[in-house]
Order: sequence, then structure tokens, then C-alpha cells
Amino acid sequence: MLIFVLMKIDARALDHSTLTELRKRGVAAVQAGQSPTVVAAALGVNLRSVFRWLAEYRRGGWDRLTARKRGGRPPKLDGAALRWIYKAIADKNPLQFKFPFALWTAAMVQTLIAERFDVRLSHSSVCRLLIQLGLTAQRPLWRAYQQNPDAVKRWLEKEYPAIRRRAKREGAHIFFADEAGVRSDYHSGTTWGRRGRTPVVSSTGARFGVNLISAVSAQGELRFMLTKGRVTAAVFIEFLKRLLVNATTPIFVIVDGHPTHRAKSVARFVAASAGKLALFLLPPYSPELNPDEYVWNELKAHGTGRKLITSLTQLRRTVLSHMRQMQKLPGLVKSFFHAGTTSYARA
Repeated sequence: MLIFVLMKIDARALDHSTLTELRKRGVAAVQAGQSPTVVAAALGVNLRSVFRWLAEYRRGGWDRLTARKRGGRPPKLDGAALRWIYKAIADKNPLQFKFPFALWTAAMVQTLIAERFDVRLSHSSVCRLLIQLGLTAQRPLWRAYQQNPDAVKRWLEKEYPAIRRRAKREGAHIFFADEAGVRSDYHSGTTWGRRGRTPVVSSTGARFGVNLISAVSAQGELRFMLTKGRVTAAVFIEFLKRLLVNATTPIFVIVDGHPTHRAKSVARFVAASAGKLALFLLPPYSPELNPDEYVWNELKAHGTGRKLITSLTQLRRTVLSHMRQMQKLPGLVKSFFHAGTTSYARA
């Protein structure tokens, strides 16, 4: 573990053994995923030095980090180049470099390096470079560009804590609800096949789907309802009625700002519940704050997405079966509240 120092180190004053160890620690820390800026501060060296060490490592491995007089040709990509590449990938979007796709690929980085530094690297060399810089391929978290960060911050710091306090005072039960559609032609996961030939998954040419609405609580409860058509205000009200059946305490339901949830008929129904029901809206364009989103991920990834669906009847049966199975797994439902963006709502 790196220990922060309070002053910069003058590498020229260090003996070769100490300087070698310092370089290796710095490179190893970056490759382990620590930010070069943090590593530089922890070791008390200039950020340029860290990227210069990374450039030397790329040139000849760990031996190149041994402190001694150097000679020979300079590396194709020096420390300054690596620093620019790191900041471009870590801090910027491909669209800012006129690429048509919003996610970084090795091919894009390959093109970027060629255009910026006139250096041609192979695909494997680019992947190796990114790994050496502590960058890894990851599934991104999607954010709508319309999302208001201030509204999200206000929700996390003020609005939801106030809802939680009110629920505690009134003995209310908090549910997060959402709607989704499941298609017959959706497939999840990967499959093995011949190299260079993309496997083909056969399915019926007729496409059909099932719409449903569900609600989850941090205590591990899951409630759901299938609907033949789209989820309208009337359907949403029917679902709210079902939530109230046998409820001995008030029910707080948190949903997104879809027009269905803001319909006048819904507002009238909530007002007529005499305090048994309250409705709250998440910040706009912020689905990642709703733990119920993980219900659909689970259903599609491990339910319908793993089966060949040939009829609407089979699709409905598969959805019902998997949703009922989830209802029997409160630990799984609770885990939906443990994600980075939903942990604020944990019990």
C-alpha cells in the first residue's frame, strides 16, 4: 500500500537501488488500477515521472526501470504521450474526438494514437498499453445527457432522507416501482462457436412481448403484475390497489416521472386513500437510482434471455415462473439495494 508523503522527492538525490524500487512501486500501482495522479502524490514525485516510468516499462519491462545510465533509441511513445493517452481515455468521450461511437474501443485508441503521434500499434499492443496504464474494459453506466446532477444530489442528500424519516414516523413501508416490456427475441449471454464465424441463435420470426409492473422493498419483498397492453394510468392504479391489499401500514411508492405516474387519475386515487398511500417521484432521467431496474436485468438475463421463446403463451409462462421464483428469494431482492447507485436506499 502506498503511503502519502508531505514533500516532493528529488530523485537525483536517491541511490540507484532506492530509485529502482520507487519506479517499480509506481508502475505496479498504476497497473493495479490506481490513478497516476494519486500514485505520483503518494510517492512524492512529479506526475511526468510516473508516465516516464510507464514509457520505460513498455520499452523493456521491469529491467528498464533499473536506475542506470541509458542509451539507445527513445521509445515510440514517451511519458508525455502516455500521459495524453491516459487523460484522453479516462477523462474524455470518443465523440469529442469526432468518433461516431460513444464507447472507447481498442480500434479507436489505435486510430487516435496514429493520428496524434504518427505511431502505428497493433491491436494487441494497444490493449497491452491500456492495461499497463491501469485502464480496463468495463461495462459503462449509462446516464441520460438530460439528467440534472443537482437534482440527483438533492434527492440523495435531502429528498430521500426526508421520505425515509417520514416513513419511520408513520410506520410506512417504502417500495420502488417500475414498468418494463419483455420481448420474445431478446437473448443474453455468450455462446461458443468457430473462430471468425458469429454464432446464430434461431428464434421465431414473429415478435411479441409482455408488459409488466413490479415493486421492490429493501426488506426483500417483490410484488408484480402482468398486463396485456401497455401500462396506462388505469393499470398503474390497479397495481397500487393490489399493493394496498392486506396492508396494515401506509405504503410509500417511489417511481420515475413517467406521465402515467403523474396522471390526474393517479393523483386523485392517492388523495382518496386517506393516508394509506403516498407517491414520490425520482429525479428525471435517473433510472440508476431505482433498485427495481435490477428486477428487469435479472428477468431478462437469467429468465427469458436464456430460452428459445416460440409463443406468447410460453413467454408469459416463463415471465410468471421467473418472477415468482424471485419472490421466494428475498436475499436476491435485497441485493438490488446494494449496487453503487442504489445503496442509498438500503434498509
